[in-house]
Amino acid sequence: MKIAIHWFRRDLRLDDNTALHHALRSGHAVIPLFIFDPHIVGELPPDDARISFIYKKLQDLNKQLAAIGSALMVLNDDPERAFSELISRYEISEVYYNKDYEPYALKRDGTIKRMLTGHGITIKAYKDQVIFEENEVVKADGTPYTVFTPYKNKWLELYADSENRSFPGARKDNYIRHSIKFPRLSELGFKRSEIKVKDPDFSHVADYARTRDLPAAGTTTYVGPHLRFGTLSIRKLVKEYLPLSEVYVSELIWREFFMQILYHFPEVVDHNFRSKYDGIEWRNDEKDFKAWCTGKTGYPMVDAGMRQLNESGFMHNRVRMITAGFLCKHLLIDWRWGEAYFAGKLLDYELASNNGNWQWAAGTGCDAAPYFRVFNPAEQQKKFDKDEEYIRRWIPEYGTAEYPSPLVEHKFARERALETYKKGIK
Repeated sequence: MKIAIHWFRRDLRLDDNTALHHALRSGHAVIPLFIFDPHIVGELPPDDARISFIYKKLQDLNKQLAAIGSALMVLNDDPERAFSELISRYEISEVYYNKDYEPYALKRDGTIKRMLTGHGITIKAYKDQVIFEENEVVKADGTPYTVFTPYKNKWLELYADSENRSFPGARKDNYIRHSIKFPRLSELGFKRSEIKVKDPDFSHVADYARTRDLPAAGTTTYVGPHLRFGTLSIRKLVKEYLPLSEVYVSELIWREFFMQILYHFPEVVDHNFRSKYDGIEWRNDEKDFKAWCTGKTGYPMVDAGMRQLNESGFMHNRVRMITAGFLCKHLLIDWRWGEAYFAGKLLDYELASNNGNWQWAAGTGCDAAPYFRVFNPAEQQKKFDKDEEYIRRWIPEYGTAEYPSPLVEHKFARERALETYKKGIK
């Protein structure tokens, strides 16, 4: 019997899943498959909260499939080796998956496609994790936007003119009928994390524009990890919340803007988008970096944010800007150090957004804050946490002799940063 495979990656849901929608209409029985890729998870600790989150969502998928007589196949293997093994066991006609635009994913998918087509297997890849992919929102001459506002305006114009409707619920009669033992987390080589991913909360979206910069307000949607791993449909999200808050949906558009920047300019992964900043001589003081990582800089908004990140895997968006700007401008530590630290901690980590926002904070990226814009963390605190609710929540020793003095004085740090940037600009 010829079969089709739907390869789950960043689309961990059965409904409104583009590639799965088409796989179930292929005329072949569909094997649902997920592969823990050691090239990705091998860089994480065994108890990484994102792995625990993925595993829980895979369990949920498997329960849904078991209710209709099927099961999810879960492997922990190199994808190329995994598919070679599957080819030896099944007569595979087609493999379906939703596209991923990150550099490693593009390279991996190219390898898998060449291998499968060499065996006469058809690959069918679809857009699913974005509204518009890399070449759909471009300038009149076909080149990519590198400034956000015109990109956003074109995005909204195209969205108004397009049919971005959700797909109907997936058919349930075309999954392969089989029973597979679902592996325990330990059998896959992982451990359960103590950090939990919060469920999305959209109750404050209508008021998002007013409250979005207040870290103590508790009005965050916590949607990041769910978009990252596709437990929610971006189509449904935009369709439902664009009428309520264009400001909120702008954050989702920023996500797609940075994705197309990464796709068209993959060198940004470890190079400045603006090469004129390549001459900056970062101090890269390891002691200062450790103080920043552990939330002991003596600047409460910075320290509260870093402690929130370390304890929960989350940091409020306004505080991300403050902590990142402080590392690059006040401490003159290379943005790549901070970007890597966030990558290891953030539950909602996406390479494109993390890279884009760090380069924005450092002044080296596309549409970045100008290098001479140096946030004053004390003024940011007065503006966005004037009652000190946020900082007291995360810094229990705040206001006591145990809390450290500022690592560096703001006026001195600002002048040092301006001088260093001016000297470094090519």
